[in-house]
Amino acid sequence: MTTRPYIVGNWKMHGTRAMLAEARAIDRAAERLLKVEVAIAPPFTLIHATRKEANLIGIGAQDVHAADGGAHTGDVSAAMVKDAGAGFTIVGHSERRADHKETNALVKEKAEAAIAAGMNVIVCVGETEEERDAGKAEAVVAKQLTGSMPQGEGVAEKVTVAYEPVWAIGTGRTPTVDDIGAMHRFIREKLVSTFGEEGETVRILYGGSVKPDNAAELLSADEVGGALVGGASLTAESFLGIIIAAAEDQDDKS
Repeated sequence: MTTRPYIVGNWKMHGTRAMLAEARAIDRAAERLLKVEVAIAPPFTLIHATRKEANLIGIGAQDVHAADGGAHTGDVSAAMVKDAGAGFTIVGHSERRADHKETNALVKEKAEAAIAAGMNVIVCVGETEEERDAGKAEAVVAKQLTGSMPQGEGVAEKVTVAYEPVWAIGTGRTPTVDDIGAMHRFIREKLVSTFGEEGETVRILYGGSVKPDNAAELLSADEVGGALVGGASLTAESFLGIIIAAAEDQDDKS
């Protein structure tokens, strides 16, 4: 099991070729911060160009279609993004679940399609504010994990889970460290019950308004193995602040 924290930038629907300069700067800095595994997921249009510009960090996709190919206008398969240079894909992001009405079953199909194509996956789970206030946070996350996680021999080593409380994404609000630790411990228990001992090796990322000024505190929570970063990953300056916090946290734990 790798102990390096995993810091992943999700550029969402941002980015033209001008942003390749940010990718290059992140890549150069990653050469000096070997205690942290760094990756970014640019929009589909930039995957190939980003892979050419950034050789040291991971490059991934923000989503894939569950089918290998066919009459799916506007969609992109796992094989296609891998061919463009992606080594992983995010699936089940809360914005996909909400905006595109993606079900747990569909997320699982996408994850399994990506793994079949030779990619790793980041499976996102998380509750809404209404669900948390109703005391249903763990039940919602448990259902998402059960329904969304890919199955099969050796799958656990290809999977990362990202816990993203929906109410904390882009709102500036963040759960307490205790809240994050409690949910991450709960997710760990579910992963072990699903994958056995291999479930102990699956990294669990926290995602939700992670910024340079709060990264150290958030990364210190129990079972947090890194971060899925949104807006703060769009510039090298802010993203590197989070990566440095992860490296320093690693020093404190060693």
